[in-house]
Amino acid sequence: MNRNVKISPLAGKIAVLIASLVLVGTVVWNRASAAGGSPVLPNPVVDAPLAGNASEQTAVVSGGCFWGIQAVFQHVKGVKNATSGYSGGSAATAEYEVVSTGETGHAESVKISFDPTQISYGKLLKVFFSVAHDPTQLNRQGPDTGSQYRSVIFYANEEQKQIAEAYISQLEQAKSFPRPIVTQVVPLKAFYAAEAYHQNYATLHPDNPYIAINDAPKVEHLRQQFPDLYKE
Repeated sequence: MNRNVKISPLAGKIAVLIASLVLVGTVVWNRASAAGGSPVLPNPVVDAPLAGNASEQTAVVSGGCFWGIQAVFQHVKGVKNATSGYSGGSAATAEYEVVSTGETGHAESVKISFDPTQISYGKLLKVFFSVAHDPTQLNRQGPDTGSQYRSVIFYANEEQKQIAEAYISQLEQAKSFPRPIVTQVVPLKAFYAAEAYHQNYATLHPDNPYIAINDAPKVEHLRQQFPDLYKE
């Protein structure tokens, strides 16, 4: 789904109707979450200990539109920066209009730069699985469909791979979700930052209907479920 395409008046009316239906579903889902309907995930059993000295590490994940993933991690304590971009394909096709065809191998991704003295890699994954996206949706996320919206953890080293695979196994054994987790765990070959207009999009456009319906609730869920990690 190209979120920036100009549409005709008739198509606009249809889009408004669809958006209204999605909003109703979102409100119902939010109420279920408030009543305890959303999964409360355990802490990772396998995780890296907090570092003793301040430094910077990176994590790259994909779980649907990068606007919402970026917005979530920008509000996590210990995260220094979150950047929207593309991973999984080549540099030659790492452009939004081309990636949006779903034929480049890329996934809309977010590179998270974090301080390992404040937050662990495993805790970032807990946030990712808890509030940033639905890891049971295959090649889609909410209203967006295509392989560019798939759920992926791009690991940078063997430790990240082990933590990611162990946590997915832990969640599956605990039956934390009603459907199987489809998140891929693959090596990070490269990350390409997205165009400037995609960066901080949710923060800069809070009144955009797409943001209000799909992404703002994720940040609110973060605030509710992780008050010790949430930052303004």
